[in-house]
Amino acid sequence: MTIPFQPSYPKRWHEIIPKRLRSRWLVGLLLAGGIAGGGFGLYRTISASQREKSQMVTTTVQQKSLPITISANGTIKPERTINLSPKTAGYLKQLLVKEGDRVQQGQIVAYMDASNLQGQLTQARAQLAQQVANLHKSINGNRSEDIAQAQAQLSEAQAKLQQLETGNRPEEIAQAQAQLNKTQADLQLAKDDLQRNQNLFRQGAISEQTVVQKRSARDVAQAAANQAQAAFKLQRIGTRAEEIAQARSQVAQRQQALNLLKAGSRPEDIATARAQVDAARGALQTIQTQLNDTTIKAPFTGVVTKKYSDPGSFVTPTTAGSGIEGSASNSILTLASTYQVVAYLDEANLARVKVGQPVKIAPDSYPDRSFKGTVSQVAAQATTTANVTSFEVKIALEPAAQRLLKVGTNAEVEFQVGQLNNAILVPSAAIVRQKMAQGSI
Repeated sequence: MTIPFQPSYPKRWHEIIPKRLRSRWLVGLLLAGGIAGGGFGLYRTISASQREKSQMVTTTVQQKSLPITISANGTIKPERTINLSPKTAGYLKQLLVKEGDRVQQGQIVAYMDASNLQGQLTQARAQLAQQVANLHKSINGNRSEDIAQAQAQLSEAQAKLQQLETGNRPEEIAQAQAQLNKTQADLQLAKDDLQRNQNLFRQGAISEQTVVQKRSARDVAQAAANQAQAAFKLQRIGTRAEEIAQARSQVAQRQQALNLLKAGSRPEDIATARAQVDAARGALQTIQTQLNDTTIKAPFTGVVTKKYSDPGSFVTPTTAGSGIEGSASNSILTLASTYQVVAYLDEANLARVKVGQPVKIAPDSYPDRSFKGTVSQVAAQATTTANVTSFEVKIALEPAAQRLLKVGTNAEVEFQVGQLNNAILVPSAAIVRQKMAQGSI
């Protein structure tokens, strides 16, 4: 007989534990679990609180005055810019500077060709020396030698006049008669000699040249006889009235010259001589000024920003502040003076900016460095660009900025317009932000 197999299974806990004891055990288990969970939560809360206390940092709140600033954008520009050129057109002889050089006021930067003025200078100096000598002569009067010479000339003229008024003496007439007789005898001898030689020439005894020589001798003797005849007539006639009048006039003239020498220079003559000296001195100063103008000097301290001419170039006078390229190209160079910052403020902040206020300057070319400045000028008239009204403000730079900054670079400026007194400063690290739990108010 076959007996069926029935497997044996272990009994479950509720089948083993009596029903009365099962409810007590479940309650105890739940109670133990609650106590453990509460203790763990309390542990986490206490641990988080301890950690938060260990990470907390304390700081001191400060009380101080803070500056009030206004920011604006500015540009580095020179205070003055000129195109340096000579006063008169000419050729540039020598240029002593180059672009980028810093020059001082009065420093020589170029020389113009002055060769044509050197001769005029020498001539003007000689003219001045001559006029000065004439002035001294007028002041000092005439020398005794000049007076003696004038006296001798007067005496000579008087003797000649007396001779003319007295007439010719018999001895002079006789001498003239004797001279006439001699010349007439010489003439007759020359005529006879010519006649004899002509006969010999006809006979063929002498040449024709000898006859020509004898004829020339006859003509000379004839002229001498005629002159002696005229002199003899003058001696017999005597002096004419015209000659006596001329001699008297010459005597009067010599007498007047002697009197002037003895009297010396008149005040009017001395004044005229002084005026001539002044005129000569003025002419010399004009030439000297023109010569000095060929030396080109810097009118102010600044930097050579542009060079237009080289030695040998022909340059002409131009307007000092002209910005026209064609005008500037005829000059020598462009010179820029001390640098400044030019900024523009809107009209709402204009009333808070005053001349003399300190300014902090942060140029773009030196991002890690700032410079100091001072408000030097506030424009009296607004500038309108693209319907935006602003006022130009100029800022003077400190020496360090003058040396380092370049024209045309941009910079951010902060105007120190005031300060906030007794402000409480709390460091940003002391500010704690706590995220609120969801659902809380």
